[in-house]
Amino acid sequence: MGTIEVMQTEAPLPVKFFVGALFSNVARLEQSFALLEKSFSPIDLQSKDFPFDVTDYYISEMGAPIQRRIVSFERLHNPIDLFEAKLACNAIENSLAVDGKRHVNLDIGYMDYDKVVLASAKYGIHKVYLGSGIYADMALHYEKGRYIPYPWAFMDFKLDRYHATFLKIRGIYKKQLKALRQTETGSAA
Repeated sequence: MGTIEVMQTEAPLPVKFFVGALFSNVARLEQSFALLEKSFSPIDLQSKDFPFDVTDYYISEMGAPIQRRIVSFERLHNPIDLFEAKLACNAIENSLAVDGKRHVNLDIGYMDYDKVVLASAKYGIHKVYLGSGIYADMALHYEKGRYIPYPWAFMDFKLDRYHATFLKIRGIYKKQLKALRQTETGSAA
């Protein structure tokens, strides 16, 4: 029997977490942001409020009108941390629920150079299992200066209304990676 060659692996680049929060109650939204900052780090970008008008799925639980606000966080993370981050978001949602009804829905995801990935607790043929009932769901990919949705992306992610926000987050992320590389290069010298 021949020898087994061990393949060398490399650590993944850190990713930038963001939350696309659906909300009908601004006070609960602000409470959720304070709890998210405790879990992930200070918010470094906050979008304007976008109307969430592509479905009425959440109205019976959250009331109307529902809006979405996107925030990103300063600290970069290992992409495998996404499933634990989704569990933390679920706990925050539940802690702010009133009579079992959520007033915020925290869709956490991450961004790297090439894509936007959301965490999901629902199985889908295109989703990759991460652990603890959580899947990775690629929603958008970056190409030639813009974000392009995958066919299975949520309807509101298929619209281009969030893309300018994601481009701003990507700009912050690129600066963070550059600074990280300079730090690593400087400490190695």
